Amino acid sequence: MKNFILIPLLLLSLTGVSQSWKYMRHEVTFGLGTSHFLGELGGANDIGSSGIKGFKDLEFKLTRPTVAAGYRFYVSPMFALKADLSYGRLNGDDALTTEIFRQNRNLSFRSPVIELAGRVEFYPLREYFGHLYRTNGVVGKKVNHFSPYIFLGVGGAWFNPKAEYDGKWVALKPLQTEGVDYKRIMAVFPMGVGVKYAISNQLSIGLEIGLRYTTSDYVDDVSDLYIDHSASDAMTQYLADPSLDLVHSYVDGSYVYNPTAPGMQRGDPSDKDAYVFTLITANYKFMKGKLNLPKF
Repeated sequence: MKNFILIPLLLLSLTGVSQSWKYMRHEVTFGLGTSHFLGELGGANDIGSSGIKGFKDLEFKLTRPTVAAGYRFYVSPMFALKADLSYGRLNGDDALTTEIFRQNRNLSFRSPVIELAGRVEFYPLREYFGHLYRTNGVVGKKVNHFSPYIFLGVGGAWFNPKAEYDGKWVALKPLQTEGVDYKRIMAVFPMGVGVKYAISNQLSIGLEIGLRYTTSDYVDDVSDLYIDHSASDAMTQYLADPSLDLVHSYVDGSYVYNPTAPGMQRGDPSDKDAYVFTLITANYKFMKGKLNLPKF
């Protein structure tokens, strides 16, 4: 008779555990970390590249801070939707490479980036703290504090590249250094991995690394070819071409090769810019109502 009583109680217990995630579907997140730029102005000691190929250009000397806040909604135990607002700073500097052509180019920039994005997250393993009930003879689940995940999303970001001239930071877009009036708003496609460590049913901390592909190649104001700025003012001429004259060739005292002459390559338009956010996160789930189930 005792076994007949335990069986329905056990089934009720398991049902309560399997459905308990629905009572904590809403989660707020806060993140603090670093940002790194992946584009034409990187730190590798060879020809640069952007995007995922540009990870070799990741320059730790140019690490800058990032902050983020977000809202997560669990649509199932394994999937969640998340909205994020992030602010970071991006930097690039040819002076940090020994590759002769990039060093000779001598370009540098810094830019804020404000990103608003949504994404889908997949959790192959969720955190849990065992059964909600203690019944004699029933073996409960082991506690698992770790919850790894992967994510993919889409959003938009604003940027504003600047370079230093005469002790002041000057916005580069209005100067049209390459003769292009590009937009300072771009689409971004976040993708990455993370892991959360649950301190309790509601509170967790985590680590997340996310690559952002973009639809712009002008985050660093560098994309295509040098143009003729002979009619521009001295500031524009310098910021468009601050080259060091390290690469040249003369015949009878005249240039036969000038890598920064109008029409020569200044950047690589075949690769769009990208950047990376690495965040330490704090996450808090809001409990909806109470689990009105019997306790044993």
